[in-house]
Amino acid sequence: MNTHLGLYDFEVVKNEPVGDALQRIVIASPELASTIAPGQFVNIAVPGDARHITRIPLSYSASDAKNGIVEIVYAIVGEGTRRLAAMKPQQTSDLVGPSGNGWQISAARDTGRVLLVAGGVGITPIVGLAHELQARGRAFDVVIGAQTKARLWGVTQSRDAGAGRVMITTDDGSCGMRGFTTTAAEELLKQQGYDCVYTCGPAPMMAAIARIAKRYHTDCQVSLERMMACGFGACHVCNVAMIAGGYKRCCTEGPVFDAEEVVW
Repeated sequence: MNTHLGLYDFEVVKNEPVGDALQRIVIASPELASTIAPGQFVNIAVPGDARHITRIPLSYSASDAKNGIVEIVYAIVGEGTRRLAAMKPQQTSDLVGPSGNGWQISAARDTGRVLLVAGGVGITPIVGLAHELQARGRAFDVVIGAQTKARLWGVTQSRDAGAGRVMITTDDGSCGMRGFTTTAAEELLKQQGYDCVYTCGPAPMMAAIARIAKRYHTDCQVSLERMMACGFGACHVCNVAMIAGGYKRCCTEGPVFDAEEVVW
């Protein structure tokens, strides 16, 4: 049970574009910053339209408990995120969080190198994980994929967090290798063993990464995205089908799952 889940006020510190339809917002929320864990998310109430009654679930890329701030990088994909992108410094709202179960990192068992694979805006929780791995002294490599260079974010952040190797792929070849994260990830898995693969991005990409990891006998964790109407397990809109039968709620029992649990 997530004992830190609650309703918290926040104030916008920064809100700026970092790419084509990509935005970085920094919010001040001291209690949230001191409790949120990598892979968890927040459900933000965006002011400006009373008809928009559902909150926007967003992962975070960095937190600073000392200064009480949290950084979120998100894609502008609809009316709600457009209004979020229009929020100015010193504007306020509230959020529900920290929500869900994040990445499982075992400092006792897993002491070797790990591989992080991000596609599109899935880079956000991957960068959050990179900071945690750096704090734990864990070695890791990162694969980052985007449609084009203009929609690429997280390369500098991954390197600053201590990534040993960062491989970039773009669909159009405008930066890094032309192609998909799956090709780059398999190349790295061929070259050396990893304790675990952590991935977030489009569902087809994660399904393919899960298959590749299994082929190389490597554990794999996936951060899933579902429509989360409530964000705290009441509505069951975000159900995820399980191999063992039945369903789990993405918002409370996820968003991070063992890849082999999930029906792809």
